[in-house]
Amino acid sequence: MSDPLDPQLSPEQEAEAQRIATIVHDKVKTDVLHLARLLASKADPEFFGKTEFEVRDRVHEIGACALETALAERKKRATSVRASSAQVVGNRPVS
Repeated sequence: MSDPLDPQLSPEQEAEAQRIATIVHDKVKTDVLHLARLLASKADPEFFGKTEFEVRDRVHEIGACALETALAERKKRATSVRASSAQVVGNRPVS
């Protein structure tokens, strides 16, 4: 059974996934470090309750960043008019 969070992608989709991952990684690197610092600062009994909600909030922000980035990348690559397949002709010779 395949993992829905790790689907099989075409080469074009994999390239898009890699672009999105790079952008998201750069944007959330600091957030992930803050998350790690929060967890490192807590004793085991403190992981749940307030800390759990702080972790969930940060992870939701990271997910929102991923969604926004994916949509922005698709918008940048979308085009409303298909490019013409006609060849460009230079200046006509004078007769």
